[in-house]
Amino acid sequence: MRAIWKGALTFGLVNVPVKVYAATEDHDVSLHQVHNKDGGRIRYQRKCEVCGEVVAYQDIDKAYDDGERTVVLTKDDLDSLPAERSREIDVVEFVPSDQIDLLTLDRAYYLEPDSASPKAYVLLRKTLEQTDRTAIVRFSLRQKTRLAALRVRGDVLVLQTLLWADEVREAAFPALDESVRISAKELELSASLVESFASDFDPEQFTDEYQEELRTLIEAKLEKGDAVDTSETFGEREEEEAGGEVIDLMAALRASVEKSRAAREGGGKGTAKKKDAAADDKAEGKASAKKPAAKKKKAS
Repeated sequence: MRAIWKGALTFGLVNVPVKVYAATEDHDVSLHQVHNKDGGRIRYQRKCEVCGEVVAYQDIDKAYDDGERTVVLTKDDLDSLPAERSREIDVVEFVPSDQIDLLTLDRAYYLEPDSASPKAYVLLRKTLEQTDRTAIVRFSLRQKTRLAALRVRGDVLVLQTLLWADEVREAAFPALDESVRISAKELELSASLVESFASDFDPEQFTDEYQEELRTLIEAKLEKGDAVDTSETFGEREEEEAGGEVIDLMAALRASVEKSRAAREGGGKGTAKKKDAAADDKAEGKASAKKPAAKKKKAS
């Protein structure tokens, strides 16, 4: 991991030097574009509309056009802004953690203590834990003023940027204003269906199936060339029933509850045993058992 920003977290007269690291990364397979006739790589060029020259990135400035006039903003202009020069993460307030709308959460960053003594860092972390508060902070990163939530994850402080209020769209759907009557029986069956799917969330039990299949396809083509039989690689797949509007909601709820219960009583038992075995292996320190189970594919 490489620090992308270095500064200080400040609240009141307390100053906590920190380094900032990206907390997440993209796991998608990297693909590029090629010409379908000869496989030649497709590359993009930055070409000037006035002189027609291909312009190097370092020779490009930014501009604002109001429709009548154009203002050019150089790198020096942007670097001269007071907010961009600041190297501080300023705590604005401490709010109850449940007041943070999940819809506003954006990019996450780890904060590493950057001083000889991490006492101030640990003190802030423990204070946030004990008070169940989240710090709302402001800082500048990559020529943008950011609003963020500072919270605790394990032993590390996490900075999670927030969308500004005017960046969240209003859900103005006419259907939401319609009066809908829900019967007590429908609510009861719906709750039963939810209960039949109830579980503790373990993110390691879920995998990105598309990316796994894409890697399988790439490996098959590397081994056999373009003459790859996808049905041989992935197996024959049954056509899924097309979804449609549910006419009888009660019947659909009853059928869903019965199907879920049958799955729990039948195939669900095997899944539960696998989870218990995986948990036992993990407790015994068997690192090789940590790999999540892939979803079974239907074969011909």
